[in-house]
Amino acid sequence: MQGYVPTFGEIFAFYREIAVLERVKWDRPCEKTVSNVVLGVKRILGILATDRVDGTENYLDWPITRLTRRHVEDFLVRAIHHRINSVSARTYLIHLKALTAHWTRSYYADRGWHVPPFDLPTCRRQNVRYVRPAREALLRVRTWYESLAQRRDVRDWLVVTLMLEFAMRNGDVRRLAWSDFRIEVGAMGERVYLCYTPHKTSLTSGRFVKWPVHPELWRQLEQARARMEMRSGGRISHLVVPAARLTFARLNAEIRANHFFAGTNKGLYELRKICVDHVYQRFGAEMASSISGDDIRTVTRYYADPSVVTVSNVRIVELL
Repeated sequence: MQGYVPTFGEIFAFYREIAVLERVKWDRPCEKTVSNVVLGVKRILGILATDRVDGTENYLDWPITRLTRRHVEDFLVRAIHHRINSVSARTYLIHLKALTAHWTRSYYADRGWHVPPFDLPTCRRQNVRYVRPAREALLRVRTWYESLAQRRDVRDWLVVTLMLEFAMRNGDVRRLAWSDFRIEVGAMGERVYLCYTPHKTSLTSGRFVKWPVHPELWRQLEQARARMEMRSGGRISHLVVPAARLTFARLNAEIRANHFFAGTNKGLYELRKICVDHVYQRFGAEMASSISGDDIRTVTRYYADPSVVTVSNVRIVELL
């Protein structure tokens, strides 16, 4: 006897529930991963329901076994008409696969559910590489960034500074505290460092970022903090960017409205990539790994461009 076949609505609710228990035991999957899995699968089902591939209107009431390989292949084709590129569409299939990941199976079985893995088509693995914005786009970004310092809400400037100057991810910006800027005294005198562990790698490599803060930039950061304290009537927040969610939403909308990155829907996260790429080009993969917290292999695979030669007038024999 196979057991009860749940609907997608039931499995979404239970998946979130068991993920909390699994996180207590193994520190994973993180909340963001769980949210992405559910949203990704809902994206697949929503497109199929909208295009009426299946006769049922409410996809949450579909038994999970109703999603066949043919439906998944239909989604890949229809995704194009919904302006979803092939990389994003295949990412949604990874989310679908994660819904029946190995760690979930014992939980489903204990509940008396029959949850077989989805029959998915084999797709070519695509190594995505960073596409550098045109010089004109970078200049526009720089002009816009410099104008942010004049705004009444200094959080706009703080968010963009942390992503463009330090390659921080959105979530890390929202968690960053002023205490993560540390002053150290060494042979070169007093230096300020940004020190934190990126949340994305905290459960894997546990890489720790320690990056020097330019003296002029540190002066500007202190001025920004003083301005925020003045506006709040002297109340001091331990967070560098308090209530950052609305700031991110506003800045993302602004970047897209200004079409800084023409032909794409890229937002604030692109600023982090610009930072990592420029450090990579100027100082190499090791320093790009240091500022980003990414594994050096990830940095090399994504940002390296062997077709761009950055040296000239080299005689190899002279290096022997």
